Amino acid sequence: MISTQRPPTLDQIAVERWQRMAPGEAPWLHEEVAQRMLDRLQWIKLQPAIWAHWGAVRGGGQAHVALAKQYARAQCHVIETAERRKTLAREALMPPWWTRLWRAMSGGVSAPHFEAPAAGSADMLWANMALHEAADPQALLATWHRLLAVDGFLMFSCLGPDTAREVRELYQALGWPAAGHQLTDMHDWGDMLVQTGFAEPVMDMERITLTFETPARLLQELRELGRNFHPERFSSLRGRQWRATLEQRISERFPRGTDGRLSLTFEVIYGHALKAKPKIKVSALSAVSVEEMRTMLQGQRGSPGRA
Repeated sequence: MISTQRPPTLDQIAVERWQRMAPGEAPWLHEEVAQRMLDRLQWIKLQPAIWAHWGAVRGGGQAHVALAKQYARAQCHVIETAERRKTLAREALMPPWWTRLWRAMSGGVSAPHFEAPAAGSADMLWANMALHEAADPQALLATWHRLLAVDGFLMFSCLGPDTAREVRELYQALGWPAAGHQLTDMHDWGDMLVQTGFAEPVMDMERITLTFETPARLLQELRELGRNFHPERFSSLRGRQWRATLEQRISERFPRGTDGRLSLTFEVIYGHALKAKPKIKVSALSAVSVEEMRTMLQGQRGSPGRA
């Protein structure tokens, strides 16, 4: 499987611990980014027959409902890799039996499946604000690529390097360990998509500035979004005095808007890419897998039902 060293400063054990203990709902920022991703779907012609929602619990329940309505006739798969989140996904997204019965009788939105679709079957894979927490992001991209059908598309978002730059700069000025792991630039994501086998990647980014009345509320928002996954982060617990010092420095050094509220920057990266037909290198002796051969033959015959 393709692998990469990016990001080199992410502690996989810390990420796994966070995935077990993270709140069982999407933060406000995740829901907002998901809505902006939904706006981008207006440019997509393909109407999926099967689609997958990767990390729906933290990716956004409101967005999931909107997607399920938009693709009401499509088969939906919700994929969670952490056991606790699988349970939370079922509790949040599985309607009561009488609702499922009514929807089935009325031809409405069908209940989701809570497992990955068959490899090569999904027409769309939706992954909101998950990729920046992957210890091996290119391996994750390879998983998404494997699940998608030929000509299927990936829609994802993640945080970029300018995220929480005010906090990073403050930690550096105070001589403290890094405030968080390094985040990947959108151009690097584009390169990794191509290396994984995706075609026609389209990347863009925007900066979203959130404002807060107090340092305590700002830190609370950051804790809801994630944790410090840097291997060289503070190795022990900090006390109340450290917390008081941090809040004081935030109050003194962070930029403020015209209303006096503290500002915090988030860089959000959006990506879209297609799964192209496999390309077979021709040589004196070429080896082609059964799966690749089937895919190429299906492409030659045409794919009924795909736009």
